[in-house]
Amino acid sequence: MDTHPGLRVFRRRMTRRDFLWLMAATTSGAVAVPQLTGCATDPITGERRLILMSESEEIAIDGQYAPHQFSNDYGLVRDDDLHHYVSGVGTSLAEVSHRPHMPYSFNVVNANYVNAYTFPGGTMACTRGILVEMEDEAALAALLGHETGHVNARHTARRQTRGIFAAMVVGGLGIAAAQSDRLAGHRDLVYAISAVGATALLAHYSRENEREADSLGLTYMAEAGQNPQGMVDLMDMLRGLSDRQPNALEAMFASHPMSDERFATAEREAREHHPGALGRNVGRERYMDNTAELRRIRPAIKDMQAGEAAMARRDYREAETRFRSALEQVPDDYAGLVLMAKCQSALGRHREAEGYLARARAAYPEEGQAIHLSGITQLALNRPDTALAHFEQYERQLPGNPNTLFLRGIAHESMQDRVAAARLYQRYLRAAGDTEQARYAARRLQSWQAL
Repeated sequence: MDTHPGLRVFRRRMTRRDFLWLMAATTSGAVAVPQLTGCATDPITGERRLILMSESEEIAIDGQYAPHQFSNDYGLVRDDDLHHYVSGVGTSLAEVSHRPHMPYSFNVVNANYVNAYTFPGGTMACTRGILVEMEDEAALAALLGHETGHVNARHTARRQTRGIFAAMVVGGLGIAAAQSDRLAGHRDLVYAISAVGATALLAHYSRENEREADSLGLTYMAEAGQNPQGMVDLMDMLRGLSDRQPNALEAMFASHPMSDERFATAEREAREHHPGALGRNVGRERYMDNTAELRRIRPAIKDMQAGEAAMARRDYREAETRFRSALEQVPDDYAGLVLMAKCQSALGRHREAEGYLARARAAYPEEGQAIHLSGITQLALNRPDTALAHFEQYERQLPGNPNTLFLRGIAHESMQDRVAAARLYQRYLRAAGDTEQARYAARRLQSWQAL
């Protein structure tokens, strides 16, 4: 008897493992290798450098993938004043950067983990988890200046170029195309949902990349009128958090390698290269005023961080306790509601999960993650027609996620509509990489052709 989780879905005996298998469908995706474009001028040095990604392709990546990543991070914080403030600080840095013409965008997302990230075209996000840890505008400028440094040094494009040439060495461009997800940042160019948001970034930067971004960030800060001591203080804060809350920093340290050497280098460069800027006001009062609403819910954010860490350990009872505490403080918090729903589903309580997802959809109707998860929960409740309606709504709101093709195929197969399911599985296979879900779809297509 075939005990594949996909088949058990249709036999109405879905287990917790089966539900998590369906959830895993939201973690995969596909990214095409960019066209080979040749040499470009390095914006930092002015020298010619071989970069196989054009500026227009960098910008296109932002437009295609940033909306999905922001959704994975529970959407944008709904605080116009905060976004205006963060955007103002970021724009002042972009204007003095080496690529001021790029379409920069500075955002705050509802994720609780401590991090910031940028797409290659300049679309950036800070998590609310890191904003509640910083204490002044200089630290915020350091954070955004560092990410602006990555954009200006074209680190993602340079990494893509190295990956393509590595593939060419071992087997030609055919291998590069077949393994496009790995060549595009080890799947970090796609929208990944994980227990603690640990795969949120587009690239895992090398220590050399980090040092260059730090140095550029310091320069941009000083030229924009900020105190470069903020970079030193930011790194000191992160070092302290790594001792007290290592789980909250997992994503940041995975993609932004941290070391005492980076801290010491920032301290030395601030003193040697920007001594005249070290006496400037760090903007503590301005920062505190503009982040007051976020800091008000800091205890709830801390509970959610602890809950996500417990989820990563599969300690779902502890996670439930932490999420419940958070929701007692902020009952309509979208991230908290979605996290509790994930926890309930992991415990096999799909009806309870759907209740939290319904509240999440009501709290943030234009955000997609709760809609997607609602479809999976409906599959667990043996309601494929309702699941399909959720997946189709998600596709209208947030188009371009290939995993929705697979989930819609599952829903159609559950309704015994093999023709529609086969069509969707075929489309998914053209878009997906080598995932377990893709292998399942291929097996189903083969078995139907044999009938």
